[in-house]
Amino acid sequence: MAWQLFLLLPFVSFFFLRRWIQKKKVNVEWPIIGTLPSLLANVHRLHDWLTDILREKGCTDVHNTALLAQPTIITCDPANVTYIARTNFSNFNKGTHFSQTFDALGDGVLTTDSDSWKAHRKMANAIVIHRSFRKFLAKTVQEKARNGLIPVLEHTSQQDMVVDLQDVFHRFTFDNACTLIFGADPGCLSIGFPTVPIAKAIYEGSEAIIFRNVMPNFWWKFQRWLKIGEEKKLANAKEVIDNFIAHYISVKREDLEKLGKAEAEDATDMLTSYMDYQCNDETGQLKSDKFLRDSVMNLLIAGKDTTSSALTWFFWLISNNPSAETKIVEELRSISGDVDSERGKKPRVSDVEELSRLVYLNAALYESLRLYPAVPVVPRVAVQPDVLPSGHRVRPGLMIYCSLYAMGRMEKIWGKDCMEFKPERWIAQDGTLSIEHSNKFLVFFTGPRTCLGKDIALTQMKLVVAALLCNFHVQVVEGQPAAHEISVVLPKKNGLMVRVRKRYG
Repeated sequence: MAWQLFLLLPFVSFFFLRRWIQKKKVNVEWPIIGTLPSLLANVHRLHDWLTDILREKGCTDVHNTALLAQPTIITCDPANVTYIARTNFSNFNKGTHFSQTFDALGDGVLTTDSDSWKAHRKMANAIVIHRSFRKFLAKTVQEKARNGLIPVLEHTSQQDMVVDLQDVFHRFTFDNACTLIFGADPGCLSIGFPTVPIAKAIYEGSEAIIFRNVMPNFWWKFQRWLKIGEEKKLANAKEVIDNFIAHYISVKREDLEKLGKAEAEDATDMLTSYMDYQCNDETGQLKSDKFLRDSVMNLLIAGKDTTSSALTWFFWLISNNPSAETKIVEELRSISGDVDSERGKKPRVSDVEELSRLVYLNAALYESLRLYPAVPVVPRVAVQPDVLPSGHRVRPGLMIYCSLYAMGRMEKIWGKDCMEFKPERWIAQDGTLSIEHSNKFLVFFTGPRTCLGKDIALTQMKLVVAALLCNFHVQVVEGQPAAHEISVVLPKKNGLMVRVRKRYG
């Protein structure tokens, strides 16, 4: 019995140590085990914990996690982030650890470095800036808002249902992503909230990848070897995803053969554009199915949850700041009329161009992203020895975490009102959008790896916000904390439960 109690002693000790750390909210660096106990005690509030550390340390900290583990640097200093992402871009990449952890995504714009990344970036950028794609984007989002989002919310309103708005946004953005990439809408966002195999597979695969990020490498690799646990789930999800993508590659190849050159160049969905682009590149050779699979897989993952999470936090913030909602609705009325008095009129879906001119709406979106960036932390690995603008020395192989979440919450960067939702900070004295914050608003990152989907995300956000606030009042159910899930992006924990009330009819 005594030896059994002795074996239990480390676990009991750790339990009480964890409780003590949580109660005291301290960040202690212990001998041998470093800050690991503090990390485990605060993993449920990871980004707020990192923010607390960076407030105390002055925006940058050298973090020692455990014995034999290489220290890491955590920073939210805009000067450091700009140096890493732009000034000395070639010396900081994603590294082998990132590509191993995200190997299910293959070799695409999100996972590669150097020449391979340049080739992927060049091709993707050529597609997203093309005139025909921009028109296709606006049309796709407007039609999904009109034929998917509004009917679903009208139904929940009529039934007086409590609905998870984050789930609605996930479905909305996933349908849009599939339409933009493959030219096919899987119909996730429809009355009844159906389970769609491809959407379920991507969700389960994402969960398994998150597991890899929080577990030691040896553990998930051991599970992969045995084909058990999260790794078995990831393998099954990958098979479903690969079959889905392979089907559309086959269909698109057949379609492209039937199209003339002019029709192919005016293609709208991204997969068709990729195929046409590779037919007209310098080599004149077709890329492999694997190249196409990895390319569109990266685009699908990049566009799936980032925008939906950002929209969720936006509606969370305006529910706690009703004056901001009132100002947005008033601004929307300037282009759509008094929606409250238009009895029996059809739901309003705005135009992208007219929304781009609305100052307060755009300011509110930027302010929401400042506090809740869709990608809260961006990791980078140093290639050569270096010194950051903050004076911190960097060794080759050192991992650096750029906390965009903490950056928006630093008094040193944004002033004493940094924790307030204040769209007015984005409006200049002449009533136009201010550009003075561009050097510290890095939620889409900066430099050569600036988010390719920035315009896609902002277009979707503007159209969704306008569609909801023109046609509905969103009432958030009380008692929901502002907690986030542990994820590569920043979803709200337990979703956002709301009731919606029609503003018209």
